[in-house]
Amino acid sequence: MKTTKNVALTTLALALTAGQAMAADTVVLDGKNLTQDQAWEIADGAEVKIAAQSATALVKSHELLMEAARLGKPVYGLTVGVGLNKDHKLFDANGELSPEVMKASKSFNYSTLRAHSAGVGEAMPVSLTRVALAVRLNTILSGHTGVQPYVAELYQAYLNNDITPIIPSKGTVGEADILLSSHVGLAMIGEWDVIYKGERMSSAVAMKKAGIKALDPVGKDALSILSNNSVGVAYAMQGYRDAKHLLAVSPAVFSLSLEGLNGNVSPFLPQTNDIRPFPFLKQATSEIRNDLMGSYLWDANPERPLQDPLSYRTTAYTFASAYKALADLDQVIDIQINHSDDNPGVIVGAGVDYGNNSQVSKYLVEGKGGVFPTTNFEPLPVALAVQQLAIALTHVSHNSAMRTIHLSDDHFTRLPRFLSAPGNNGHAFGAIQKTFVDMQVRNKALANPVSFDGIAIAGNIEDTFTNLKLASDRLIQIVDNTNVMYGLELMHSTQAIDLRKLADKDLKQGETTKAMYEAFRKQVPFVSVDRPFTPDIEASKAFIAQY
Repeated sequence: MKTTKNVALTTLALALTAGQAMAADTVVLDGKNLTQDQAWEIADGAEVKIAAQSATALVKSHELLMEAARLGKPVYGLTVGVGLNKDHKLFDANGELSPEVMKASKSFNYSTLRAHSAGVGEAMPVSLTRVALAVRLNTILSGHTGVQPYVAELYQAYLNNDITPIIPSKGTVGEADILLSSHVGLAMIGEWDVIYKGERMSSAVAMKKAGIKALDPVGKDALSILSNNSVGVAYAMQGYRDAKHLLAVSPAVFSLSLEGLNGNVSPFLPQTNDIRPFPFLKQATSEIRNDLMGSYLWDANPERPLQDPLSYRTTAYTFASAYKALADLDQVIDIQINHSDDNPGVIVGAGVDYGNNSQVSKYLVEGKGGVFPTTNFEPLPVALAVQQLAIALTHVSHNSAMRTIHLSDDHFTRLPRFLSAPGNNGHAFGAIQKTFVDMQVRNKALANPVSFDGIAIAGNIEDTFTNLKLASDRLIQIVDNTNVMYGLELMHSTQAIDLRKLADKDLKQGETTKAMYEAFRKQVPFVSVDRPFTPDIEASKAFIAQY
């Protein structure tokens, strides 16, 4: 990864604005314009810069927070405790932030980071951890956290100096990943391990090597570092990216199977689909038609049935539904990564709506803004979108499984049973059906919603859940399983094409299907006699994932 020497750990405004173009290996963060592609560029080592106006907003937000504390305002995680301990007053500020008050605040911050570092499981992959850091830095730069500006500078320094905290991958119920993200803060204070330039070591050692000063947290620093959804969202982004690729190759995979079947193009014609315009259906049918342009399927064939099995005829609907779910997830992720999910929210220049009521006036700092309790930590829109995509993809994988079974059935293809090559008197593709059925059963289990599962904790205060991380884990696995299934479908469809070519050497394929067929055949050859299929299945899965 790229490193940056002599990192400037100051709040001086950078001579850059959010809209200015940067070099391809540099991403400017301003709290509101981060794209998912840019987050992945940062994961791959792109340098991070903080926009000038965002650096200024950090200063104003922190000043507002500390002013609220000085005035004795009740601030969750600052002047009062968190969770069930919100009824514990941490320190008196009333008019002065004395050395004793600041000492008490720092003590609370250190204790909070230590007590909330309680994850389990294997460490997050470095790339996903870097995505999470980039997302959290960007949401901090939205200007509503109230942290010391140095907190944002540390996120920047970690990213630019290839310092990646070790974050356990389990231990969150999806209402802010407090037990996981806390390890970022623990590293920043020098009490945890990191990966530094590929080597695991103490964060204190890594920061010393990179010339970075450790964090001395105060105010709301610890709470802002640990109470956010950047970890779960990073996994949701991984699921989105994986699913996007899977769906991009789906029309070609299907079209090749339709050629293998000698199927009917009628379900994908505009004459019928244009009169029932479900979202993305026109796109799905158009892609299939385009992939089949030039194919023998456009020529009448006396052996071709009028209507194919439903798993062929309805596939454009499954694609369209998955496209919509993908677009919905894309939209909510973009909102999530470009807005604050902090509680409380520090709002510079906040309006005074309902401020004549004594309850609301408690949160206002006259003439400057306010510090408000929020539910912005709630990632339910993202979790529901993740689950909807998982369900849609499981419909896609179901159709794939059924199509693959039909390709082995001589009743539908009028080819040798199990696609046996001439002279092969063994099993051919008869046994490997169990593999993709196993994958589909797993997908069905993984697609079950988990967003409402949980047990009330923290004195029955924390009594609702989203399980965003778990839902995202499941989405990622569904895509992985479907890559296996698509690979097996390609093994069958290309075998069927080869058998048809034995009878008709001039068999025409679509330009797109022919290109996929030829590329696949370079990885997985025709099955002339029975052989171990495990290597072929692995190669087929890799082909789909990389095509």
